[in-house]
Amino acid sequence: MTQPRLLLIDGFNLLSRGYFATSYGKSDEQLSKNSEGLYTNALRVFFQKLMNLITEHDITHVAVAWDVKREDSVRRQYAPTYKETRNELPSPLIQQYETCTRLLEKIGIMQLTVPPYEADDAIGAIACQWSKRNDGHCFIYSNDRDLLQLLDERTTQIIASKKGEILYTHKHFEEEYGINPTQWIDVKALLGDKSDNIPGCPGVGEKSALPLIQQYGSVEGVYQQLDKEEFDPAYKRYQKKLLVGRESSMMSKKLATIICDIPELTDTDFTTYAFTMDYDLVEEAFQEIELRIKLHTKLP
Repeated sequence: MTQPRLLLIDGFNLLSRGYFATSYGKSDEQLSKNSEGLYTNALRVFFQKLMNLITEHDITHVAVAWDVKREDSVRRQYAPTYKETRNELPSPLIQQYETCTRLLEKIGIMQLTVPPYEADDAIGAIACQWSKRNDGHCFIYSNDRDLLQLLDERTTQIIASKKGEILYTHKHFEEEYGINPTQWIDVKALLGDKSDNIPGCPGVGEKSALPLIQQYGSVEGVYQQLDKEEFDPAYKRYQKKLLVGRESSMMSKKLATIICDIPELTDTDFTTYAFTMDYDLVEEAFQEIELRIKLHTKLP
C-alpha cells in the first residue's frame, strides 16, 4: 500500500503569482478571457500547476488554503497596521479567485478558509497534525518563506525558482541557516518583514539577525544576555538598538509565528482530504470555462 502524501497549497500565493506573471504590462482588456468574458490567465497557471503537482508527487490527499481579508486577520487584533501597506487586489484577480473556488469544489478538492486565521495558519495547523498522526509526507507549495518554520522530517516546502522547483527540507534549512526551522520565527522577530508591515527591531539587519539567533537561540535569549558582561562584544554596536526595539521585536515574533492550534481544525478527519483524479470530471470542469489544461498520467 502506498504511503499517504498530503499536498497543501497556499491558494492566493499560487493564484496571484500566476496572475501577475501573465498580466505584466497588459491592460485588463488584454488579459485572456473565455467566451463568456471570464478572466482565465491566472486560472490556467493555477490549475496546470496543481494538476502537475498531484501527478509528480503521487499525492493522495490535497487541500487549498485561502486567506481571509487582511482586515479580518487575527493579527489585526493586536497590530492594527499589519499588512496595511499592501495594495488592493486587481478586480480580474478577485473574479478568478471566485471562479477558482467553484472549480475546486466541483473536482472534489478540499478548501480551507478559517476566519480569523490566515492561510499560513490553516496550513500550519493541518501540516502539524499530519506530521504527528501519519507516516506519510506533507508537501507545502508556496514561495512564502514564513512557512519555513513548519519544516520537519515529514514536511517539505516546494519552492518555485528560475532554475525549477526546489524540494526544500528541514535539512536544507539547517545547512543554509545553522538553526532549526522553528527558530526562523526569532530571526523574523529581529528582521521584520516589509511585505507584511512587521517592524522587527529597527537597525538590526540581515548581517546581525541570524548570527544573534545562532548564538543565543531565540529573541528571548538575546534579551536575557543583553545587559550581561558575557554579551558578545561583536554585537555591542547593536545593544542600544536592541534595547529600544525590545517591544517591537516581541510583537514581531508574535506576528511572525504561524498559529498551529486552531479549534476549528482540531482532530481533522483526513479522509475528507483524500483525492483521486477523476479525469473525466476534471476535464469536464475545465471545459466548462474553456481552460486548456494538460492532464498527465503516471506510467505504471
